[in-house]
Amino acid sequence: MDMNRDSSHGRDGATTLLKGSLVCYDCMNQVQMLVLLRNPMGWWPFKKSAVPERVIEPVTKDGRTWLLELRDMCERNFDNPEEAKRQIRQMQVEWQECLDNGSLSTVNKEALDSRAIRLLSSTDKEWLNWLDDLEFWKTGWKPVSDTPDKD
Repeated sequence: MDMNRDSSHGRDGATTLLKGSLVCYDCMNQVQMLVLLRNPMGWWPFKKSAVPERVIEPVTKDGRTWLLELRDMCERNFDNPEEAKRQIRQMQVEWQECLDNGSLSTVNKEALDSRAIRLLSSTDKEWLNWLDDLEFWKTGWKPVSDTPDKD
């Protein structure tokens, strides 16, 4: 068999090592053979530079994301306000946890809580009105005071 046409040889005559294949050792020196015996997958005696360890940071939600999730959940349960209210209470616990670990600002939590209070205390008719109120779901929404302005 002609060694130059053998598929285990590259263009420059270097031997390509495949696990379980026969290797031509006649062109390798003793050090390379020792390395091959220890490391059958490659002959390079030097270690590769260490790949920096990938740090996986937890995905944090901001106030806008929480607001979108609140709205989506309410709209999914538009016809079942009691279930939605149960899920809102559960979300309030998550908001508090995010506030405690610093991933949610106090301002954003207060804005979410002010919406939650209105949704939790609403009747079925008020529930639908809140869901249809586009201003209520905007990020800059602030509750209107119930007391009239004194001049």
